[in-house]
Amino acid sequence: MIRIGKISYWHVHAWDYTKQAQEHPEAEIVAVWDEDPIRGKTAAEQQGVPFFDSLDEMLKCDEIDAVIVDAPTSMHHEVMIKAAEAGKHIFTEKVIAPTLHEVNEILTSINQAQVKLTVSLPRLNDGYTLAIQDVLKQGLLGEVTNVRVRLSHNGATADWLPEHFYQLEECHGGALIDLGCHPMYLTRLFLGQEPVEVNAQFGYITGKEVEDNAVALLSTPSGAVGVVEAGFVNNFSPFTIEVHGTDGTLLYGTPDNKLLIRTSQREEYKQDWVEIPVPNNHISAFEQWITHIQQDTLADENITCAIALTKLMEASNMSAREHRAIRLDELKS
Repeated sequence: MIRIGKISYWHVHAWDYTKQAQEHPEAEIVAVWDEDPIRGKTAAEQQGVPFFDSLDEMLKCDEIDAVIVDAPTSMHHEVMIKAAEAGKHIFTEKVIAPTLHEVNEILTSINQAQVKLTVSLPRLNDGYTLAIQDVLKQGLLGEVTNVRVRLSHNGATADWLPEHFYQLEECHGGALIDLGCHPMYLTRLFLGQEPVEVNAQFGYITGKEVEDNAVALLSTPSGAVGVVEAGFVNNFSPFTIEVHGTDGTLLYGTPDNKLLIRTSQREEYKQDWVEIPVPNNHISAFEQWITHIQQDTLADENITCAIALTKLMEASNMSAREHRAIRLDELKS
């Protein structure tokens, strides 16, 4: 049994991960710490587990094997290094940290402590992602030329996101670094290569401290481009994926949750859009984390993707702030 200490209930998905732990036969939440003591005590009482006023004291407990991190993004560097140094395995909400420099320091501590890290990047495990990757591996679209992924909701206009999600100091951004993480890592994945430059534009429709409407343009060495879109200000914007190549195109969520292909590479796909099957989702990142702990394996692909995600987010924030394109090799490592 993996005994887990919960680090904060700040994030909107904190209870989702708690539920995953509760439902997993090999995991259990045994303690809670929160930078907000009232919120933390309430969460601990609901689960019938101890609340710790001090994170250091919780991490000293031999009865805790691992932690789930849902603290403010600004605290990830501090709490994850402490957890690693205490020998606790780590499952964390994205992003690992807001800057590449912080990520590298966290990973150094994790590698030195030889604990297992997995980052919640859930859409990597969804069936449509697996199906798109399969099509790309077969080369059915020819050379990829353009990828566009959009994810948006009405959290700011309908006022259902917590107010602290709009605090720049805690979040290091708004729609892009939160919701936009998903289209960002998917866009990079489908491009099949590391972007070299990012140009981002942020909008402030509701006048919040952080952006609620965002677009990032990713440039690659091959000339392929990626378009990442995210927002907190749209009622009926479907989750949308477009992957275009020299020979064909894939569409998902326009607006139905169907994966459509049209390509000149196969006769049956030439004349019209054809729906192709979407497999079942792969096991969740949380389940993968538990397996890595039990089997002493590493989440190499997950961590590689998470590092790239931070680089793209840091570059996007810099681009929007400085009103210019940012090369990834400008980032401090």
